[in-house]
This record gives sequence, structure tokens and C-alpha cells, in this order.
Amino acid sequence: MNENKAPLLEMRNIKKDFFGNQVLTDINLTLEAGQVLGLVGENGAGKSTLMKILFGAADILETGGYGGDILLDGQKVSFSSPFDAIAAGIGMVHQEFSLIPGFEAEENIVLNREPKKPNLLDEIFGDRLDTLDRKAMDEIAEKAIEKMGVSIDRHMVISSMPVGHKQFTEIARELSKEQLRLLILDEPTAVLTEREAEALLDSIRGMSARGITVIFITHRLQEILSVCDTVAVMRDGVLVEKVPAAQTNVQEITHWMMGRASSSSASGKAAKEDRRDGKDARTALKIRKLWVDMPGETVRNVNLDVREGEILGIGGLAGQGKLGIPNGIMGLYDAGGKVEFEGQEIPLNNPRKCLDSSFAFVSEDRRGVGLLLDESLEWNVAFPAMQIQNKFLKTYLGGLIKWRDEKAIREITEKYIDELKIKCTGSKQNARELSGGNQQKICLAKAFALEPRLLFVSEPTRGIDVGAKALVLNALKKFNRENGVTVVMVSSELEELRSICDRIAIVSGGKISGILPAAESVEKFGELMLSNVI
Repeated sequence: MNENKAPLLEMRNIKKDFFGNQVLTDINLTLEAGQVLGLVGENGAGKSTLMKILFGAADILETGGYGGDILLDGQKVSFSSPFDAIAAGIGMVHQEFSLIPGFEAEENIVLNREPKKPNLLDEIFGDRLDTLDRKAMDEIAEKAIEKMGVSIDRHMVISSMPVGHKQFTEIARELSKEQLRLLILDEPTAVLTEREAEALLDSIRGMSARGITVIFITHRLQEILSVCDTVAVMRDGVLVEKVPAAQTNVQEITHWMMGRASSSSASGKAAKEDRRDGKDARTALKIRKLWVDMPGETVRNVNLDVREGEILGIGGLAGQGKLGIPNGIMGLYDAGGKVEFEGQEIPLNNPRKCLDSSFAFVSEDRRGVGLLLDESLEWNVAFPAMQIQNKFLKTYLGGLIKWRDEKAIREITEKYIDELKIKCTGSKQNARELSGGNQQKICLAKAFALEPRLLFVSEPTRGIDVGAKALVLNALKKFNRENGVTVVMVSSELEELRSICDRIAIVSGGKISGILPAAESVEKFGELMLSNVI
């Protein structure tokens, strides 16, 4: 606890509106040194906006600022930029990465704080000719990575890293700052495996023990109960509950978040009852001796048969190859081997051939691969189908002239906004302005609009709250059942796979270590995950 009477942080009557739309109303929070606060709420509840205010984000100031007061150690502060917040000892790991792709992890960790070595020319030209102290940089990065309890290659270039390791690099950057007093973690475990997530939770406990205050935002409610002292629940821009973590449970938090009882357990039960064995179904996708050269992923000899019309899950520990399989088949990374779909060989390293074969892919990297961030939701949903299949186009003069069918584009976008309950101001809103979870739903809508015969979907619920998670999984199942689409779903969350899939293939050491019915015990899946780990 803080020795001073004043708490480390106070947020008093915080209000925020965007162009007349009230998104935060009278938020009051108090945090002591070393306290771990779990901040939860559905997508669009206002969590990220509140943290942006605390961190001095530019888009808050550019949209009229905010109402209320922020106090550190009892003194009122007003940050005009994140640099001010950092100088005051506040760090933030954003849900979307803010790393320089061409730099190594080590260089990103010490960015703008690089230790330098003076030389003889300093006296003439000043410190502009100082050279980087690579040894000191290496020591700082190594120490920060050790604090997390998870090993990453600090010399790997960010653009070559798997998503989970990028997340660890972001966290290590904050842990390397000596003045750090308060750390905001926005969905830090969303792309991590259970083992990696547990290591990070241990790191949070260590930070708390050293007196660092942590605000932990996650949709994995069990993690909140495991590591946090206090749980704060937001709904529709209002702080509806704040209770000690030891005095609540997942069901109660879910009820507060949604304003209604969670249907996740019921939907999970229904999913299990709706599973099909598919033993008599023909093979739709045949994969033989697949290798993929995807940095951070090991795919070296994958053999897999996917049955027509099933939902096949692919799980496994990070780096063992699960993400590499769809990325390699879809041509995003160099691959070799043989892939057949409905009896026809699909050439590898040719994304267009995959799309022409009625494949669709929802990537785990929604911002880097999945979305046109500065375009409207209509353009995001319709553009791939327009470009690949000539859908949503009007033709004139026997096809010599083609023009966008604006009405059809608007209708298909509004259909998925309604079905997936996408929180937005309308179909004309830009994708960048949506919350992370709603951006993920747009990625799904885009894939659905292609009406594929085979859908690869990778980490479909990353960064999505408990209510939206059930909605997205049910939408995938509905798309599969009603349209007969074969779905291959990759996820780091085994329970998510077990709730929706018919069968689950586990990847370990770059190979398929086994395939089990989704209803098989967790222990059996765990054995497969560890069987060939490298």
C-alpha cells in the first residue's frame, strides 16, 4: 500500500463524448500502489476510451478532451501526450501493437531510451555522434524479458515474429522502464496460449509485489479472478460495479457486464449436443507433407484430412505450427507439399488461386491483413467479393462497363451489422473507428460475403468479450450448418474449440500429433500438445 495518505491514482467524475455521443459518464476510480485492478466490460463499454484518457492519447485531445479530474499522489495532472504520461510513470500495452516492424525486439524494447557511448568527436559536434551501446541495450532487453518469465528471441525482427511474441515485446518494453509505477495492460493474453498467459499472470503478481500498480483489461474472466485484487465492471460507459475479486465469480461478473444472464454455458451445452461424427462424409481438403516458412511458427510435415461440412479445430501451443497451416495454404508465406480441395490440386504460394477455389481466410492479424482501416465498413465487407467474384457490381453494354451496386453493398453490410451485432454508427463508418472486437466481426462479415466453400478462421475471438464471443462462435456454426461450408478454425483456447468443433487436430513440433472428437477430455488434448514439443 502507498505510505502516503493520497492514493497513487484517482479518476474523478471522468466524462467523455464523441461529437455529442456520450461514451463515458461520471467514472470514479481509486488505486493504491501495488494494487491490481481488473477492468472488464463488453466491447464498446468504454474501457479503452477511459485508458486513453489516462494515458494522454492524441485522439482524446483531438475530439474535445474530457471532463473530470485525474490525480497522481493527490496532485492533479493533465497529460497532453503519452510522453507526459510515460514521464509520470504510466505505461500502456495497447491491444493493437505499436512496434516498428523492421527493428529487432531488443531495439523496440529500448526505443527512444537507447544507451549510448560517447566518443572523442563529442567535444566538437556534441552528442549527435554518440554511438549506440549495444551491450547495454542487450542487457536491458534481456532483464525485461526475464521479468515476464517467457523466453523470446530479442534479436528477431518484429515483422518476422508470431503475434504472441509481438505481445511479449510490447510488455517487455514497459517493464524495462525504471520509472514505471502504473501499467495498463489492454488484452495482453488474447493472443497467448494458456501456458504463456499463466507466465504473464505470474509476472503481474511480481509487479504488484514490487509496488507497481496494474490495470488489467481482459475478456478472460478467470484470469481476472486469479490475479486481481479488485474487479471494476463497465457497461455502456458507466462504472456499474467495483468489488474485491475474492468476493465475486465469473457468472456474477458476466451478469454485470451484459446486464443479463450469460448464455455461454447453455450455448456450450447445445454445441456439444449438436456435434456430428462425420465418419461417412467425404474428404473435402487433403493436406500432405505441408511445410510453411512462417517466422515463429514450425510447420514441417503436416498431413491432414478435413471432412466435407465439418468444423475442424486446430489447436496447440504457440509456435508449434497451428497458425502456420492456414497462412501457408492461403499463400501468405512460402509453403511446400500438396493440397487438394474437392479432388483438385490447389497450387501453393498463390493466394488468388485459393480465393478462386472458393477459399476464404479470416487472419489472426486483423489490422495487418484483415481490414482496410481507413475505408468504410461497406467497402471492407464488399470489396473482396467485388474484386474476386464480381459480386455487388452492375454491368452495362454486355459487361463492358461495370459499376458498383451501392444498394446491394449497403444491404449486405447492414445484414451482417445486424446479425453480428456490430457496434457502429452505421455502414459508412470507417473500420479504424471501431473497437477491436467489432473490427474482428467485420473480418468475419467480409469472409461470409464471399460465400466460400472452405473457410479458414484463425483466432476468431481474440479481444472479444464473453457476450460477443458466444455470438461469433454461434455465427460461425450457423454459417457452417446453413450453407454446408467446411470450416477450419485455429484457436489458442482449447475450450473455445471444444465448444464449437466436431473434431480437433493438435499440432505439436510442426506435425499433427493427433485428432480427437471435441468431446474428448482436456487431459487427452494436453498429452497431444506436449507429445512433440520443440
